[in-house]
Amino acid sequence: MRSTPGERLFAGISHVLMIALSIGFLIPIVAIVSISLSAEADIAQNGYKLLPAKLNLEAYSYIFSTPMTLLHAYKVTIIISAVGTLVSLIMISACAYPLSRRDFAYRRIITFYLFFTMLFSGGLVPFYILMTHYLHLKDTYAALIIPSLGNVWFVFLMRTFFQQLPEALAESASIDGASELRIYTRIILPLSKPVLATIGLMQLLTYWNSWYPALLFISQKDLYPLQYLLQVMLQNINEIARNMQNNVMVDLTAAAKLPSENMRMAMCILAIGPMLFVFPFFQKYFAKGLTVGSVKG
Repeated sequence: MRSTPGERLFAGISHVLMIALSIGFLIPIVAIVSISLSAEADIAQNGYKLLPAKLNLEAYSYIFSTPMTLLHAYKVTIIISAVGTLVSLIMISACAYPLSRRDFAYRRIITFYLFFTMLFSGGLVPFYILMTHYLHLKDTYAALIIPSLGNVWFVFLMRTFFQQLPEALAESASIDGASELRIYTRIILPLSKPVLATIGLMQLLTYWNSWYPALLFISQKDLYPLQYLLQVMLQNINEIARNMQNNVMVDLTAAAKLPSENMRMAMCILAIGPMLFVFPFFQKYFAKGLTVGSVKG
């Protein structure tokens, strides 16, 4: 079937618009890479450029001056991202499945209870006391994983997706003698790859970019996640710059060599780089999982 001139015009305009948007999304990333590879003096003189005036690796050399510290931070971030994402998917799906079943007697009460936690929280001080004094999780991996494990919005999203699946699947499996656990693991989860991939990607990004739990509960440098380590390094450079402005005695020779703007951008590259390679594996599921799971409440 041949398309009409109007349809071809609409398709052409749509393609041009999408290409323009894609270029607009790529320009900031290219600029960040360019600035991270520029010298501090060139940035001060010429401003931000899409191409560096002269290739300079001083920002990366400063960050990698203590490679073992950075590798430890990557290790911690990878561990908490992998374990946290896996455990959170198990928890969220296990909570969403019974809430999606119409024959579950307490689903309305539990749904209201979960929704209530989205409106009110216990506060920072009780949370800190619970984690440190009662659970004794200070300076542990659990302190970095537990705060982001549960997300009520993800529970509702996955519950809604489960409700889109035909009830006849679970009913026929139950008639054949399958238990609820077997129905959940062998039927529901394999059919829910889009929503699992969508929520898994969101949780993965949450853990990868997490730094606040480390600020509260971590004092050992070997347990610093990547984002918190980069933030500490940047704070150290800013502190030296402030001391220079306040005429405090510092090593001016060393301070003059410290990168600032290019180091900020180099930190961005180190932080977001791995996620740029992970996202394409989730892309084909992302849009479907986010839209199908939000069709009805």
